[in-house]
Amino acid sequence: MMILAVILGVLGAAIAYVLVRAAMRPDAFTTERARTIAAPAAAIHPHLVDFHRWQAWSPWERLDPAMTRTYSGPAAGVGAGYAWRGNKKAGSGRMTIAVDEPTRVTITLEFTAPWKATNETTFTLAPAGDGTLVTWTMTGRSSFGMKVFGVLVDLDKLVGKDFERGLAQLAEVCAAR
Repeated sequence: MMILAVILGVLGAAIAYVLVRAAMRPDAFTTERARTIAAPAAAIHPHLVDFHRWQAWSPWERLDPAMTRTYSGPAAGVGAGYAWRGNKKAGSGRMTIAVDEPTRVTITLEFTAPWKATNETTFTLAPAGDGTLVTWTMTGRSSFGMKVFGVLVDLDKLVGKDFERGLAQLAEVCAAR
Protein backbone atom coordinates (compact mmCIF):
# COMPACT_ATOMS: atom_id res chain seq x y z
CA MET A 1 0.00 0.00 0.00
CA MET A 2 2.89 2.34 0.81
CA ILE A 3 4.43 1.82 -2.66
CA LEU A 4 1.13 2.76 -4.31
CA ALA A 5 0.92 5.92 -2.19
CA VAL A 6 4.47 6.90 -3.22
CA ILE A 7 3.74 6.24 -6.91
CA LEU A 8 0.51 8.28 -6.75
CA GLY A 9 2.33 11.06 -4.91
CA VAL A 10 5.10 11.23 -7.50
CA LEU A 11 2.57 11.11 -10.35
CA GLY A 12 0.48 13.84 -8.73
CA ALA A 13 3.57 16.03 -8.22
CA ALA A 14 4.60 15.54 -11.88
CA ILE A 15 1.14 16.49 -13.12
CA ALA A 16 1.06 19.52 -10.82
CA TYR A 17 4.50 20.58 -12.08
CA VAL A 18 3.40 20.37 -15.74
CA LEU A 19 0.17 22.29 -15.06
CA VAL A 20 1.98 25.05 -13.15
CA ARG A 21 4.63 25.36 -15.88
CA ALA A 22 1.85 25.50 -18.50
CA ALA A 23 0.01 28.23 -16.60
CA MET A 24 3.20 30.31 -16.58
CA ARG A 25 3.72 30.09 -20.36
CA PRO A 26 2.84 33.12 -22.53
CA ASP A 27 -0.63 33.41 -24.06
CA ALA A 28 0.83 33.92 -27.54
CA PHE A 29 3.51 32.21 -29.61
CA THR A 30 5.72 33.05 -32.57
CA THR A 31 7.63 30.63 -34.77
CA GLU A 32 9.95 32.09 -37.38
CA ARG A 33 12.54 30.84 -39.84
CA ALA A 34 14.36 32.56 -42.70
CA ARG A 35 16.37 31.54 -45.73
CA THR A 36 18.05 33.41 -48.54
CA ILE A 37 16.79 32.19 -51.90
CA ALA A 38 18.82 32.79 -55.06
CA ALA A 39 15.96 34.44 -56.93
CA PRO A 40 14.38 37.88 -57.05
CA ALA A 41 11.29 38.54 -54.92
CA ALA A 42 9.22 38.81 -58.10
CA ALA A 43 10.04 35.15 -58.91
CA ILE A 44 9.24 33.92 -55.38
CA HIS A 45 6.06 35.90 -54.75
CA PRO A 46 3.82 33.93 -57.20
CA HIS A 47 4.60 30.69 -55.33
CA LEU A 48 3.29 32.23 -52.12
CA VAL A 49 0.06 33.85 -53.34
CA ASP A 50 -1.20 30.97 -55.51
CA PHE A 51 -2.20 27.98 -53.37
CA HIS A 52 -2.19 25.76 -56.48
CA ARG A 53 1.61 26.14 -56.45
CA TRP A 54 2.01 25.11 -52.81
CA GLN A 55 1.96 21.40 -53.71
CA ALA A 56 5.45 21.86 -55.19
CA TRP A 57 7.05 23.23 -52.00
CA SER A 58 4.84 23.11 -48.89
CA PRO A 59 6.28 20.79 -46.22
CA TRP A 60 2.81 19.46 -45.39
CA GLU A 61 1.60 18.57 -48.88
CA ARG A 62 3.29 15.15 -48.81
CA LEU A 63 1.93 14.06 -45.42
CA ASP A 64 -1.08 12.41 -47.01
CA PRO A 65 -1.08 11.37 -50.69
CA ALA A 66 -4.88 11.03 -50.53
CA MET A 67 -5.44 14.50 -49.03
CA THR A 68 -8.38 16.38 -50.53
CA ARG A 69 -7.89 20.00 -51.52
CA THR A 70 -10.47 22.66 -52.27
CA TYR A 71 -9.68 26.07 -53.73
CA SER A 72 -11.97 29.09 -53.48
CA GLY A 73 -12.04 32.75 -54.37
CA PRO A 74 -9.65 34.23 -56.89
CA ALA A 75 -6.88 32.03 -58.30
CA ALA A 76 -4.25 34.04 -56.41
CA GLY A 77 -3.86 37.05 -54.15
CA VAL A 78 -6.16 38.55 -51.55
CA GLY A 79 -9.20 36.37 -50.94
CA ALA A 80 -7.70 33.22 -52.46
CA GLY A 81 -8.63 30.26 -50.29
CA TYR A 82 -7.37 26.74 -49.81
CA ALA A 83 -8.94 24.05 -47.64
CA TRP A 84 -7.55 20.60 -46.98
CA ARG A 85 -8.67 17.42 -45.28
CA GLY A 86 -6.20 14.64 -44.71
CA ASN A 87 -5.08 11.86 -42.44
CA LYS A 88 -4.07 12.32 -38.77
CA LYS A 89 -0.71 13.80 -39.78
CA ALA A 90 -2.13 16.32 -42.25
CA GLY A 91 -5.24 17.21 -40.28
CA SER A 92 -7.69 19.63 -41.82
CA GLY A 93 -8.14 23.35 -42.09
CA ARG A 94 -8.30 26.39 -44.31
CA MET A 95 -6.00 29.21 -45.42
CA THR A 96 -7.03 32.57 -46.87
CA ILE A 97 -4.70 35.24 -48.21
CA ALA A 98 -5.34 38.45 -46.27
CA VAL A 99 -2.47 40.65 -47.53
CA ASP A 100 -0.73 40.44 -50.89
CA GLU A 101 2.07 42.96 -51.35
CA PRO A 102 5.29 42.56 -53.34
CA THR A 103 7.32 42.19 -50.13
CA ARG A 104 4.74 40.69 -47.74
CA VAL A 105 2.08 37.98 -47.92
CA THR A 106 -0.13 37.36 -44.90
CA ILE A 107 -2.37 34.32 -44.57
CA THR A 108 -5.11 33.55 -42.08
CA LEU A 109 -4.62 29.92 -41.11
CA GLU A 110 -7.50 28.04 -39.49
CA PHE A 111 -6.92 24.51 -38.19
CA THR A 112 -10.01 22.37 -37.63
CA ALA A 113 -8.32 19.02 -36.84
CA PRO A 114 -6.51 17.53 -35.01
CA TRP A 115 -7.06 20.69 -32.92
CA LYS A 116 -8.82 23.99 -33.49
CA ALA A 117 -6.73 27.13 -33.79
CA THR A 118 -6.53 30.29 -35.84
CA ASN A 119 -3.07 31.67 -36.55
CA GLU A 120 -1.51 34.27 -38.80
CA THR A 121 1.28 33.31 -41.17
CA THR A 122 3.41 35.94 -42.87
CA PHE A 123 6.04 35.66 -45.57
CA THR A 124 8.34 38.68 -45.79
CA LEU A 125 10.61 39.16 -48.81
CA ALA A 126 13.70 41.39 -48.53
CA PRO A 127 16.65 41.93 -50.86
CA ALA A 128 19.74 39.98 -49.80
CA GLY A 129 22.72 40.32 -52.14
CA ASP A 130 21.85 38.55 -55.41
CA GLY A 131 18.84 36.87 -53.84
CA THR A 132 15.92 37.38 -51.49
CA LEU A 133 15.68 36.75 -47.78
CA VAL A 134 12.36 34.97 -47.23
CA THR A 135 11.16 35.05 -43.61
CA TRP A 136 8.28 32.74 -42.66
CA THR A 137 6.53 33.69 -39.42
CA MET A 138 3.52 32.17 -37.67
CA THR A 139 1.87 33.81 -34.67
CA GLY A 140 -1.15 32.83 -32.63
CA ARG A 141 -2.78 32.43 -29.25
CA SER A 142 -1.88 29.51 -27.03
CA SER A 143 -4.80 27.67 -25.45
CA PHE A 144 -4.15 26.03 -22.09
CA GLY A 145 -4.06 22.64 -23.81
CA MET A 146 -1.39 23.91 -26.22
CA LYS A 147 0.55 25.36 -23.28
CA VAL A 148 0.53 21.94 -21.58
CA PHE A 149 1.65 20.31 -24.85
CA GLY A 150 4.34 23.01 -25.13
CA VAL A 151 5.75 22.03 -21.74
CA LEU A 152 6.24 18.50 -23.05
CA VAL A 153 7.25 19.27 -26.67
CA ASP A 154 9.21 22.24 -28.03
CA LEU A 155 6.67 23.53 -30.57
CA ASP A 156 9.10 26.06 -32.04
CA LYS A 157 11.51 23.27 -32.96
CA LEU A 158 8.69 21.02 -34.16
CA VAL A 159 7.08 23.59 -36.48
CA GLY A 160 10.39 25.28 -37.22
CA LYS A 161 11.71 22.09 -38.86
CA ASP A 162 8.71 22.17 -41.20
CA PHE A 163 9.35 25.84 -42.02
CA GLU A 164 13.01 25.08 -42.75
CA ARG A 165 12.05 22.17 -45.03
CA GLY A 166 9.42 24.31 -46.79
CA LEU A 167 11.84 27.17 -47.38
CA ALA A 168 14.43 24.73 -48.76
CA GLN A 169 11.83 23.23 -51.12
CA LEU A 170 10.70 26.74 -52.14
CA ALA A 171 14.34 27.56 -52.95
CA GLU A 172 14.56 24.44 -55.12
CA VAL A 173 11.34 25.30 -56.97
CA CYS A 174 12.51 28.87 -57.61
CA ALA A 175 15.99 27.73 -58.73
CA ALA A 176 14.43 25.30 -61.23
CA ARG A 177 12.61 28.11 -63.01
